Amino acid sequence: MYPFIHVGPLTLGTYGLLVATGLICAFFVLRADLARRGIAADAEAIIGITGLAGLAGSRLYHLLESPAEFFANPWPQLFSTMGFAWFGAVIGGFLALVLLARRFQMPVLLMLDVASPAAALGYGIGRMGCLISGDGDYGFPTSLPWGMSFPNGIVPTTQRVHPTPIYEFLIAVAISWILWNLGGRASKMPFNSGIVFASYLLLTGLARFLIEFIRINPRVFFGLTNAQTASLASILAGMILWGSLHRKTPAPRRA
Repeated sequence: MYPFIHVGPLTLGTYGLLVATGLICAFFVLRADLARRGIAADAEAIIGITGLAGLAGSRLYHLLESPAEFFANPWPQLFSTMGFAWFGAVIGGFLALVLLARRFQMPVLLMLDVASPAAALGYGIGRMGCLISGDGDYGFPTSLPWGMSFPNGIVPTTQRVHPTPIYEFLIAVAISWILWNLGGRASKMPFNSGIVFASYLLLTGLARFLIEFIRINPRVFFGLTNAQTASLASILAGMILWGSLHRKTPAPRRA
């Protein structure tokens, strides 16, 4: 594993490099989605602001998962490059997109729809940063042939474990592809805005809920991890939104 890359006097964290790569890829997906929908909005501003809000939310959520430890020594932890939480990124990104929708005079649900395929892909690529840096986001020991060890990772292990970042990357790419195609159909048919975002909440929540069963995160609520609890909230929100939009979808006219 390569937690850091040294270029002359510079030391670059591989996790940060992959997160930046994810944001760049998300930008191209977002720009393409805006173009096919004929929406005049600044993709650079949307990705830049949403990405920063997502990272801030991710970091803050991670810290507040252990509030006693955080408030005992807050400043070093606040500005550390270690520890980010997926659900915090969703919350931070969501709030930023709501504000940006008002800025670009777009319906909020339409903005969330457009951002969903890009968000799924960017998340998956960022997870590969976890793999390359060996930051501890791997799973339980396994005897499967694709098991990996991380002896030189930030959180090292010499055991062969489930490379869960690879699983999440592959799942995220598949989810992004599904959302992209759903968005293409939704933009040409009388769907209510929000269908793509509801699908994003459902699919990403379900994926994270299941992957947590083989990760090493501690169990805190009824045998579930913090991430699984947040995933259930995401799934529930997606179901409520999907049901609400389904009731509002106009019935096709009869000839």
